[in-house]
Amino acid sequence: MKQDFFSLLTPAEFTALLQGFTPTPVEDAPLAALHGRTLALDLAAPEDLPATDRSGMDGFAVRAEDTFGAGEGNPTYLNLAGSAAIDVVPAAPLAPGACLAVTTGGALPPGANAVLMKEFAADMGAGVIEARKSLAPGENVMLRGEDGSRGSRLLSAGTRLRAQEVGLLAAFGVSRARVHARPRVGILSTGDELVPASAVPQPGQIRDVNSHALACLAEEAGAETCAYGIVPDQREALAAAVARAAAECDAILMSGGSSVGVRDLTLEVLTGLGAEILAHGVAISPGKPTILAGLRGKPVLGLPGQITSAQVVMLVFGQPLLRHLAGQARAFDPVKRPRRRAVLARNLASKPGREDYVRVSLEERVDALPLAHPRTGKSGLIRTMVEADGLVTISARREGLAAGSEVDVWLI
Repeated sequence: MKQDFFSLLTPAEFTALLQGFTPTPVEDAPLAALHGRTLALDLAAPEDLPATDRSGMDGFAVRAEDTFGAGEGNPTYLNLAGSAAIDVVPAAPLAPGACLAVTTGGALPPGANAVLMKEFAADMGAGVIEARKSLAPGENVMLRGEDGSRGSRLLSAGTRLRAQEVGLLAAFGVSRARVHARPRVGILSTGDELVPASAVPQPGQIRDVNSHALACLAEEAGAETCAYGIVPDQREALAAAVARAAAECDAILMSGGSSVGVRDLTLEVLTGLGAEILAHGVAISPGKPTILAGLRGKPVLGLPGQITSAQVVMLVFGQPLLRHLAGQARAFDPVKRPRRRAVLARNLASKPGREDYVRVSLEERVDALPLAHPRTGKSGLIRTMVEADGLVTISARREGLAAGSEVDVWLI
């Protein structure tokens, strides 16, 4: 579906186009390389974990029913049947009225279904333990298969493997897994006015900010980045850079060249390379002139050259796109954004028909929600992003938000 210039799509329509791109291929990776990757297939538990009922505390394995009614003023007494080393699985059943000393992680003997913490026990001598707490079955016990029973689903396809998921796989002895390849993202900045960050700008020149900031945001989304540098406003140079990026990468991020202007060659170059222009313009602020194209089945996201606009578009669309390419489930779901509830410090005006993303800083308060202070400013200024703790979204159906309103702040 080809869209005319600035035939604005809604954010939902733009997102639907992004979802049409195919995630990266699946590959086999060792445990040490799984962090941050996305599972391509469901994983079943290869065994029970724990393999047997284990103690969650240092104390005494007991039959819970032998402690019913026990308390500080009404203790009950148990016969000490000995102690179990942590590397030994007791074979002898625990007799009624008896207890067995165990350490954290130690296996429970048959018949035991609770653990009395040593803080609630006293050794009375002569093989008698005083119990001063009533226990429920399963209390202070890690039950067999509680972390996962053999054959049950351990993790679902589309799960991003954080440190805790990698630890879970290690606990089950899973040394390899099928995951999506990390998306490789080509990043280039366009414009004759741009110079490297290390250069001293001459009149009419500015340092390239976007390629560095966009690379950071792409890496936060789990992608690998490849810098194609600053490309001048020359058709041949831009076409060569885009063609090379399309051959080497899974996605392309271009900043600059997306708005009206005689030197803006992005659309012309993309079309000349055989790309399908899917969208040019989305009803958000900042970031209205964003381009989306498909080139060799790969997404090309043309972001505005203005610093703040480029970063907001990357947060709203670019990072979810990269997570989608990495195979993550619900990559575009706003509910998954890290959020805090806050109170708006002043009125915010907005134009109906566009979705506004307003930068805010948070002022913490004692016994109250934090105050969200809008950090508005021109989209070419980077200070508003530096000062911002998050973004407040104003719906396209609203004309603004009133001071004192409770808002969700998308933490950035």
